[in-house]
Amino acid sequence: MVNISLGLLAIGAGALMFWSLPLPRSRDENTEYPSLSIIIPARNEAERIPHLLRTLQEQKYKSFEVLVIDDDSTDDTVSVAELYGATVLPNESSEEGAGKSAACWHGVQHSKGQWLLFLDADTRFSSPDSLGHLLALYQRKGAKGILSLQPFHHIENLYENLSAIFNIIVIAGMNRFTVWGDRFEPAGSFGPCILSDREDYFSTGGHKKIQTAIMDDLALGQAYLDKDLPVHCMGGKGVISFRMYPEGFKSLVEGWCKSFALGSQSTHPAVMLLTIIWIAGSFITGGALISSLIMMSPVDIVLTGVLYLLYALQTMIFARRCGNFKPFIFLFHPVLFSFFAGIFAYSIFRVHVLRSVNWRGRKINIK
Repeated sequence: MVNISLGLLAIGAGALMFWSLPLPRSRDENTEYPSLSIIIPARNEAERIPHLLRTLQEQKYKSFEVLVIDDDSTDDTVSVAELYGATVLPNESSEEGAGKSAACWHGVQHSKGQWLLFLDADTRFSSPDSLGHLLALYQRKGAKGILSLQPFHHIENLYENLSAIFNIIVIAGMNRFTVWGDRFEPAGSFGPCILSDREDYFSTGGHKKIQTAIMDDLALGQAYLDKDLPVHCMGGKGVISFRMYPEGFKSLVEGWCKSFALGSQSTHPAVMLLTIIWIAGSFITGGALISSLIMMSPVDIVLTGVLYLLYALQTMIFARRCGNFKPFIFLFHPVLFSFFAGIFAYSIFRVHVLRSVNWRGRKINIK
């Protein structure tokens, strides 16, 4: 009964932790907006960036410029981007911390738009109306500060489902999607899709101020909050999506390891406590079911089996807010949580012991 009570507690903690994920409403109220510059930092993105550039060409709203900032790519990123009509600029920064933030800053220096939209190269718009909906939403928010969307995670290969728990924790860890709504200050902004007014961007120091930060998205959001500028975080389903780590399992491990130990430091203590309880719930419910099967107690088997399935159902609901994860994988949720725990521990080791992480063939030192 103790395990059943703890399992129910974990399910309750999960409900408080990830109460809802607001999505942009599909409404384009205006066809005229301030001039827009779309800035795409890219490092070895020849296989991914065509999806984004193609969907940009398909947008009904077309009043924008596209700047691709090549961050020392060794593949065909430059020629592919030029093929789609983007203006390609080399990232000429040689300062310490050169990378995505330096590329974004370099792009802004060459941009003309009053509004700045930063997109990761692996993102893509979901429909021809998506950009118009995004701009309309920012206008409805007052066109101040940051509007950031977490893209809907598109899954193709089986191993990519291992990202399910990470997606949930990333979104819940932003502090804005609990039962308390806006009561907690956001941890920062989502990195793959950030829309800002140019004047607000420069008033915070922009990417130049945070270019030594590993978690540039959280650091940029915090820079806006420090200037009392709003940071709006929402889910991107129906507007923007991405496919993470299609290169294979090694890339998936490196990608999540790069950011997780540092990112968790920005989560509100109350949200962190709920998250820990919820994570523990997977092992508690799984352990309770195994114990009841070993003891061959029919009543306990039924009770723990129902609890295990309830936990699987809740985890599936949470994950499918974030991406098109396969429903059947959540029957094996302790495996997903074990993988998450292992990568999180490895991330802590890389960040706090080795003081470096690897990403896209680049070793990133952590101070």
